[in-house]
Amino acid sequence: MAKKPKWVVEKEQARKASAAETVWLFGLHAVRDALMNPRREKLRLVLTPNAADKLADATAFAGITPEISDPRRFAAPLDPQSVHQGAALEVKPLDWGRLEDVAISATGALRLVLLDRVTDPHNVGAILRSAEVFGAQAVIGTRHHAAPETGALAKTASGALERQPYLRERNLADTIVALQGMGYLVLGLDGEADQTIEEAAKDRLDQPIALVLGAEGPGLRPKTRETVDALVKIPFAREFGSLNVSNAAAVALYAVRA
Repeated sequence: MAKKPKWVVEKEQARKASAAETVWLFGLHAVRDALMNPRREKLRLVLTPNAADKLADATAFAGITPEISDPRRFAAPLDPQSVHQGAALEVKPLDWGRLEDVAISATGALRLVLLDRVTDPHNVGAILRSAEVFGAQAVIGTRHHAAPETGALAKTASGALERQPYLRERNLADTIVALQGMGYLVLGLDGEADQTIEEAAKDRLDQPIALVLGAEGPGLRPKTRETVDALVKIPFAREFGSLNVSNAAAVALYAVRA
């Protein structure tokens, strides 16, 4: 029998690892939203008596029996610093499907947010909230050098993780090229750019637009800068203005609203 190529073996191993992976969500809000999400595969629910009372309706909806735990010796394997509010739920990561299905899930003024090495789960959680508020099709990171689905991300997302597609693609430049082929105008945010978002998008607001944001400090990688259709900036009133990446995402999504 012919030996499988190394890349095929690695892809199969990654798929098996992904299938085996679980995530602990914590906090009343994040756990409630996951319990109410029929798409979410739920494995183990740990609640204090107080949290069990507060989540009784969601627990009944999900059809899962909670383990009741003493709040002083909370049974879920969480970081001691986690503000869990007496609620933790072990789940499988959500599968949102293929990029092309999510990116062209409707017609007209579609919006995407792409993240270039944004690794802070709190930033990604906040970006998911903004993406949901402004009706974006998805937030897209990379499989490596991106915040994975975690309890901290889910808590910051305030429920948006259950509703807002969060995809992780292998290569960001390839993803940008694929989106350009689907008709997307891809704009990279860069404080040194010559034009503003509004100037670059003014005649294209009825068309699909993807916004690419880089990590604070290093910004967009050179390959990303070369691949986008245009580099754009958020204009600031003062010379030294700057926003963190989650705030920049919200402002950029507002700037390109249809």
